[in-house]
Amino acid sequence: MANIIGDVVIDIEKCKGCGVCMTGCPKGVLALSKDVNSKGYNFAMKVNADCIGCASCAMICPDGVITVYRAKE
Repeated sequence: MANIIGDVVIDIEKCKGCGVCMTGCPKGVLALSKDVNSKGYNFAMKVNADCIGCASCAMICPDGVITVYRAKE
């Protein structure tokens, strides 16, 4: 069976920094940035490359600002 690797893309301008995505990630890939977007929110960002492409973060995001890509390694 092929290993699945994932990548997370977050629309940082639409992210409100609620942090719900971080609780849904089993690998701790996401964290809140110290920077803010144009609306003044600390946005979610990818902090490590351990993403397995499960899309839990995208499914739990209340604003739908996360896209997850998966590829076979």
